[in-house]
Amino acid sequence: MHRTVRYAGVLMIAIGFVLSANHSFAQTDYKQQYTIAKKLYTEGKYNLAMESFKKLIPYDQNNPYREYASFYYALSAYNQNFKAVAKDMLGQIKSLYPSWDKMDEVNIWLAKIHFDNKDYFQGMKLLGEIKNDKTRKEVAYLKKQALIPVTDVETLKMMLEEYPKDEVIGEKLARELSKNQLQLEDQKLLESLISRFDLKKEDYFIEAPETIHKDVYTVSVMFPFVVTRIDATTSRKPNQFVLDLYEGMMMAVDTLAKQGVKINVRAYDTERRPDKIKSMLLMSEMKSTDLIVGPLYSEENTMVQEFSQVNQINLFNPISNNYELIRQNPYGFLFQPSNESIGSESAEYLAATKRNRKCMVFYGESKRDSTLAANFVAKARESGLKVLRAERVTKESSRKIIEILATPTEFDEFKYPTQFTLRKDSLGSVFVASDDPLIYSKVISCVETRKDSVTIVGSENWLDQSAVDYSKYESLGIKLYAPNFSADNNPAYRAFQRKFVKEHGRNSSSAAYTNYAKIGYDFMLFAGQMLKKHGVYFQDALQKSKQVPGYLSSGYDFTEGRTNQYVPFIEFQNGKLVEIQRAN
Repeated sequence: MHRTVRYAGVLMIAIGFVLSANHSFAQTDYKQQYTIAKKLYTEGKYNLAMESFKKLIPYDQNNPYREYASFYYALSAYNQNFKAVAKDMLGQIKSLYPSWDKMDEVNIWLAKIHFDNKDYFQGMKLLGEIKNDKTRKEVAYLKKQALIPVTDVETLKMMLEEYPKDEVIGEKLARELSKNQLQLEDQKLLESLISRFDLKKEDYFIEAPETIHKDVYTVSVMFPFVVTRIDATTSRKPNQFVLDLYEGMMMAVDTLAKQGVKINVRAYDTERRPDKIKSMLLMSEMKSTDLIVGPLYSEENTMVQEFSQVNQINLFNPISNNYELIRQNPYGFLFQPSNESIGSESAEYLAATKRNRKCMVFYGESKRDSTLAANFVAKARESGLKVLRAERVTKESSRKIIEILATPTEFDEFKYPTQFTLRKDSLGSVFVASDDPLIYSKVISCVETRKDSVTIVGSENWLDQSAVDYSKYESLGIKLYAPNFSADNNPAYRAFQRKFVKEHGRNSSSAAYTNYAKIGYDFMLFAGQMLKKHGVYFQDALQKSKQVPGYLSSGYDFTEGRTNQYVPFIEFQNGKLVEIQRAN
C-alpha cells in the first residue's frame, strides 16, 4: 500500500512538471508568434502578417498580445486597401478594450478611414476624443490633409459650428472664404475668423497697391482675332462676335477721348494658342499695361491670370459668367454676373414676387447648368421657397419634364386635359437653369398645356434662338434674367446704333438679341471712367460704390466681390421687352 501511494505521488509530481512545461511553452509560443507577425508587418508583407496576427486575436488568458495583434491586423488590412475590414477590427478594439493605453492611435486610424470615405464629421468626432498633447501635431496634420479636398464653404461652416475652437477648421474655412467673392455676412465671418484664430490678415485679404493716376492709360486687349483666317470680304466671319466686341470697345475709346479720358489700346491676337500667349506675356511692354481685357476662352485663361496676379495688373473678362476663371486671382474681375449670382438672384426674385412658395428646377448636363441650379436651390431654401424637385435633364431623359409637369389625369368633353398628376396651381414657379432649347421649350410647352399660374424664369439667351415664338413669352408671363439688356427707347442705345451703322455700314449685330458690339462699348466706357476717376487700382472705390449706372444697360454692382452682382429681369409687355422694376 505504501508503495502504491508513493508511486501515485511521484506520478502527480511528474504530471505537474509536464503541465508547467506546457504552460511555459504556450507563453513562449505566443511571444514567438507575435514577433514573427510583427516582422512580416514591418517588411510590408501585409497579407502574411494578417494571417499571423489572426491567430493571436482570440481570447486566451495566457496571451498578452490580443490588443496589439488586433491593432496590427487592422493596419495590415488598411495597407492592402481592405478599409472595411480595418474599420471593423478597430471598432472591435474600442468595444473590447476601451481602457487600452493605445486608444489614441486607434482613434487616429479610425478617423483616417472615415476621412478616406469622405465622412468628415465622424472623423472629426473621433479625433475630438484624443486628449494627449503629444499627439497634437499628428492630429493637426491629419486634419489638414483630410480637409484639402473640402472646398465647400457651407460644409466647413457646419464643421466649425460643431467644433468652434478647432484651429484647423477655422483656418481652412478662412482660406476657402478668401478665394470666393464674399457677401457681406461672409466678409464679416472671415474677419472674425482672422481675429479668433490669430491669422495673418494679409494672407486672406489681398489689398491692392496704392492707386496711380495717369494722363493716358494703357489697355491690353487679348482676344482670339485669328487674323490669318479672316478674309477680306464683307461677309460675317466665324469669329464675328470677337470682332464686334473689339469694334464696340474702340467706339467707346473714341467717346472717352471726347470726354477727356485718354486710352491707349494695344490689341494682341491670342489665336487660341497657349504658346502664342506665352510669348506675348514675355514681352516687356505687357508689364507696363494698366488693364488687361481677356482672354475670352477658358483654355487661354490660366497663364494670363497668373501673369495678372504676379504683376498686380487688373484684368477683366467682359463676356464670361464663369467665376472659376478668376477665382484664384485677386486682380481678376468679371464684367458679367457670375453663374452663382444669377442662380441666387433668380431665387430672390421669385421669393419676393410669388405667393405660391413651391418651385421646381430643371437643368442640363453642363457644369454651368449645375452651378446655376445649385445656387438657386440654396438661396431658394434660405428665402423661404419650397423646392419640390431639382431635376437634371439629359437628351435621353427630356421626356421627364412632360411626365413631371403635364401628365393629365382628367379631360374635358373635347379631350383637352383639365387636371394633372401635379395638381393645377399647386406649383408657383419653375427655374430653368439651361440654354438648351430641348429643355426650356419642353418646360414652356408643359406650362402652356397646364393653363395655370406657374411662372417660368429663364435666360435672355433664349431670345437668340427660334425654339419658342416671342408671343408665348408674353402670354405665359415668362421672366428672363438679362444682364445685357438695353431698352429700345434708351436714347444712349439709339445713339450707339446710329453711330455704329455710320462707321461700319451695317447693324451692330445680326443676332436676334445678343449684341457683342454693344457689350464691348458699354464695358469700355465703364472701364475708362473707372480708370479716370479712381486710377489704375480702382477696385477699392468700385467695391465702396453702390450700383454704378450703366451706359447702355441698367448698371453694375461690385460692392460684394469681383463680379457684377446686378442681375436685372425682363419680360414682354405689349410686344416689347422691358426691364421689371424690383422693390429695393
